[in-house]
Amino acid sequence: MIAVKTALDIIAQHTRDFGIEEVDLSESLDRILKEDWFCDRDLPPYNRVTMDGIAIQYQTFEKGVRSFPILGVAAAGMKQMTLEDPAGCLEVMTGSVLPNGVDTVIRYEDLEIKDSIAILTIDSIVKEQNVHFKGEDRKQGDLVVNKNTRISSAEIGVGASIGKSKVLVAKSPKVMVISTGDELVKIDEKPEAHQIRRSNVYRLVTTLKEYKIQAESDHLNDSLEEIREKLAIYLEEYDVIILSGGVSKGKFDYIPQVLESLKVEKLFHKIKQRPGKPFWFGKYKDQCTIFALPGNPVSSFLCMQRYFHAWFVASQTGRIPTPAYAQLIKDVSFKPDLTYYLEVDISFSEDGMLKASPQKGNGSGDLANLVTADAFIELPQGKDLFKAGEIYPVHFYRKLF
Repeated sequence: MIAVKTALDIIAQHTRDFGIEEVDLSESLDRILKEDWFCDRDLPPYNRVTMDGIAIQYQTFEKGVRSFPILGVAAAGMKQMTLEDPAGCLEVMTGSVLPNGVDTVIRYEDLEIKDSIAILTIDSIVKEQNVHFKGEDRKQGDLVVNKNTRISSAEIGVGASIGKSKVLVAKSPKVMVISTGDELVKIDEKPEAHQIRRSNVYRLVTTLKEYKIQAESDHLNDSLEEIREKLAIYLEEYDVIILSGGVSKGKFDYIPQVLESLKVEKLFHKIKQRPGKPFWFGKYKDQCTIFALPGNPVSSFLCMQRYFHAWFVASQTGRIPTPAYAQLIKDVSFKPDLTYYLEVDISFSEDGMLKASPQKGNGSGDLANLVTADAFIELPQGKDLFKAGEIYPVHFYRKLF
């Protein structure tokens, strides 16, 4: 049995590169960018008007002029106009090119228009106000988005502005998710008194969807022959296999021995943590990575969020993700010498601190308790009392907004 840090170090040493693929910009949300983006022209590409109003030559205002004949209108999308008479003005719209011969924009809210003459209703303006100048944000050729960035709507907007209709992103692995156990039935069946529905596989597949991985799934009975036969096929066909159940010390927990018989290299089995201690991790011929998770629902969910997530992010970006931190709002006592992952509800204090409220359930089988929380707080091995006000890492499984 190994410590959490050791398990994470081993996982970090066995990440994999699944290659690069090209996708439409509109389909790239939450994917990992695998190219640097450079500006193909200045941003903005021209002196851009930022307020509807009039454009004048500031020097004319300095001479005491407060009324300006309107000599034309510059709309967004029009070619650049020119103010021929510095005593006059041009009406300009937000997004339009600042005309030649002017340098300052005055909002409609700060003037009146009578008989095609704009009359200022304010006494003070600033030269070059309400103008977004060419290249002010980035120059042509500037690096604007770095490789290995997770693409959000912000990056998509930038990508569109620099003409990136196609995007190079990290390719996702081909994944098979497998539940095991004779006690499990399909979710549309009515279970007998001794049976439960297959919830783990749905939870795991959905978690993968959040990572932009479209996984396939299967269910295997507690049969040594069936498990061996199916795994022998899946090990050759998939990049990743995620199993749920069958990894502990029960009489029908066949997964470790089947994996060993199929020449799968065990990298570790069992972590000094609760929940999720029986977690098994290994690889097959450098072509398939195996995550064999405990069958208890909270255990499998925690291991997926803590370990698969770390492995996947590191495989795509080259670095293990850094957790957030939150402050406990009440004391927690935990006697076993293990790292304790406790479900917590997250809130925000007025000073911006993340606050973690423990939501202790009834053990690793209490999947219903997951809906009362937002994250797992990581309470380290080596102490048994964690006091209110202390700060520890948190691993989110819910978006807060």
